[in-house]
Amino acid sequence: MALLEARMSAELAAMVERFGGVPYSVPAVRETPLEQPEDVGPFLDDLCAGRFAVVVLMTGAGVTALLREAERLGRLAEVLAALRKTTTVCRGPKPMAVLRRHDVPVGITAVEPHTTTELLQALAPVDVAGKTVGLLHYGERNETAADGLRRRGANVSEVCLYEWRLPDDLAPLERLVDEIIHGRVDAVVITSQIQSRHLFQVAERLGKTGALTDALNTRVVVAAVGPVCAAALRAAGVIPHVQPSHPKMGPMMIALADYYELTDRQVH
Repeated sequence: MALLEARMSAELAAMVERFGGVPYSVPAVRETPLEQPEDVGPFLDDLCAGRFAVVVLMTGAGVTALLREAERLGRLAEVLAALRKTTTVCRGPKPMAVLRRHDVPVGITAVEPHTTTELLQALAPVDVAGKTVGLLHYGERNETAADGLRRRGANVSEVCLYEWRLPDDLAPLERLVDEIIHGRVDAVVITSQIQSRHLFQVAERLGKTGALTDALNTRVVVAAVGPVCAAALRAAGVIPHVQPSHPKMGPMMIALADYYELTDRQVH
């Protein structure tokens, strides 16, 4: 069972083993901090001066990076005090967990499946017209969220503190592409949209995009943790076989086990 998760690869592998599977970890993403990003200083200045009507936090990794940068600049206490005074908006449970570890209250949360759609819906009751909204991105800029806020009249102050990049060594991903194509992998588990994009980027370099798409649709079970991952797969021409009702790794593994049990019964 191929796992493309990087940050929580050990946890996901342990889940696979608990369900009787054999994990095959091939991290497809490298999260790389941006060195002294030029927009972090003005962002922190606006935050600490109380200029943000709300601060939108997309990921736990992004919040952690922001606090790490504040600490590097000797402004951690000031930034935490400012966050406690403003309305924080979290897309999902991971940024919420980071804030709570630092005694920062969470003002608004998006409901499952925690996509940009639910985030903008959660912000719908908030009047942002003519106000400044702080937007902390993840490994790439979420233009849909930024544009949605601007359409409502907000002045959006954005910051991105890390990037999603391909692994330095592409050989494991190249081997995985061949193993998927030749049917030596039973399942592929996708836990973020960038994993799918990187897998197909490597396949394109090898000239094997068509073969990979065909294999994922016909010979390999594909599990997507949530609708964003599923949409990325569909954009590449792959229809995922498994998608849990709750966009988390635990429910995804249960759904995958249920899928195998159901198909096994149908075969017999």
